[in-house]
Amino acid sequence: MAVLLKSIIIGSWLVMIFALENIARIRLRNAPRLLNIITLKRLTRNAGLYLINAALLYPLVLIITITATQFHLFSRPDFINVPVFIIIDILLLDCMIYWWHRLNHVIPFLWRFHEVHHLDEAMDASTALRFHFGEVLLSACNRAVFIALFAIPLTSVLVVETLLFCAALFHHANLRLPDGADKVLSKLVVTPRIHNAHHHAKRRDTDSNYGNLFSFWDRVFGSYNARIFEADAKIGVEGRKDEGLLRLIIRPFTNRAKNG
Repeated sequence: MAVLLKSIIIGSWLVMIFALENIARIRLRNAPRLLNIITLKRLTRNAGLYLINAALLYPLVLIITITATQFHLFSRPDFINVPVFIIIDILLLDCMIYWWHRLNHVIPFLWRFHEVHHLDEAMDASTALRFHFGEVLLSACNRAVFIALFAIPLTSVLVVETLLFCAALFHHANLRLPDGADKVLSKLVVTPRIHNAHHHAKRRDTDSNYGNLFSFWDRVFGSYNARIFEADAKIGVEGRKDEGLLRLIIRPFTNRAKNG
């Protein structure tokens, strides 16, 4: 039931974000409004990567996650299992994901898989769905170790995963918030303006703003990038081009996908 509720929330949020991107006149970046052949190819590529993950990996990821919550290294005291401690679990998991994301940019082997996400040369909510199956599996295993280490219950994990998925759709979205709203929200959460720098094609910008849900991790750990880019700023990976679906799938296993 909880998994179904999570799916309904994420699905509804996804529809709303796509609607805002294509209807509301609050454009930020260079993804075209009207569908054309280039746009359709890109969306098909991103959707293809997501569908591969959904069909092949998400059931396995769910099993890995549930197993980690059942075979943890210690049992929490009963007083910790009250709803207020979900907030602590959210902070713990989001901080872990910040560091995992950062390691994906630092360790060449991890970057091989994560680069597939960054090769997208435009940026909208579909970018949040675009991950190589290798990265999804490695992330699930890393998260499972952390869940077991801190005895994080399944309820907290499902809440965090829902929040993170919705946050990813939001901060990848091709939206521009009013300046006042962005200034307030960005103090706490990652906004499209903050994450835009992370997808800028210059590597010095790509290697910054690693936050997923909360933006303050980048300030605390010295990776915050306050630069604001114009709508025509180049998105992608410096010195590289996006590729077709099949080539993206095999890319991490070739010598072309190296840390650069």
